[in-house]
Amino acid sequence: MTEKAAEKDTAKGAEKDAAVCRRLVGRTAVITGAGSGIGLAAARRLAAEGAKVVCADVDEQTGRAAAKEAGGLFVHTDVTDPYMVEALFDEAYETYGSVDVAFNNAGISPPEDDSILTTGLEAWRKVQEVNLTSVYLCCKAALPYMRRHGRGSIINTASFVARMGAATSQISYTASKGGVLAMSRELGVQFAREGIRVNALSPGPVDTPLLRELFAKDPERAARRLVHIPLGRFARPEEIAAAVAFLASDDSSFITASEFLVDGGIAGAYVTPL
Repeated sequence: MTEKAAEKDTAKGAEKDAAVCRRLVGRTAVITGAGSGIGLAAARRLAAEGAKVVCADVDEQTGRAAAKEAGGLFVHTDVTDPYMVEALFDEAYETYGSVDVAFNNAGISPPEDDSILTTGLEAWRKVQEVNLTSVYLCCKAALPYMRRHGRGSIINTASFVARMGAATSQISYTASKGGVLAMSRELGVQFAREGIRVNALSPGPVDTPLLRELFAKDPERAARRLVHIPLGRFARPEEIAAAVAFLASDDSSFITASEFLVDGGIAGAYVTPL
């Protein structure tokens, strides 16, 4: 994609973002990893749609800034700590009277998570704790509040890598996202008749600080990934946030136990355009 075309595409996206609906008025949304990237974009979008937003992050500075921007509440949370996760959802409920949306988004992709031949057990466990166990903890904590009101939408951040293989491996990250995908499907089925929907959101590569840091250290990795995207670019965080807003709203009322793939066409591609 040319620079001019990319600018035009970004401008169109900005226009769409400026004309958001108000589908979440009166709803409370809890977002983990809200301080940056997809989480921050989601906090902005859900607040713009009328939600009362609870921003959870391990980084106090970025988390507080996100909550201030969204006009919501910040709760300092280490998502691997079950007591802090329980306190997060308890504070959300006590403050706003409901937990209607849980966007369990916090995750890491450290450089030491690489090929299975070089990734140590400590690195494996760290990624599993943050990316998979935290989703288990957040779902476990959110569900009782949603069951009280007989409704809710849980959105768990998986990834397109959960369904595809890569020669540039991040073995624990890939495995953790596969676990998120399977767990979301199971919970979506289990709680469907209680009015609670659970879906996995699977983004393709997104232009976030996490991705930029990874690819700045290894430009070849970025180039090898970009060639496989039919749209010819990485996603903007706002584009993923739009998918979050849809899954959070009643517009997706018949969608549960599903994977919502937002990958720029990667999973459907065999040969990409020149």
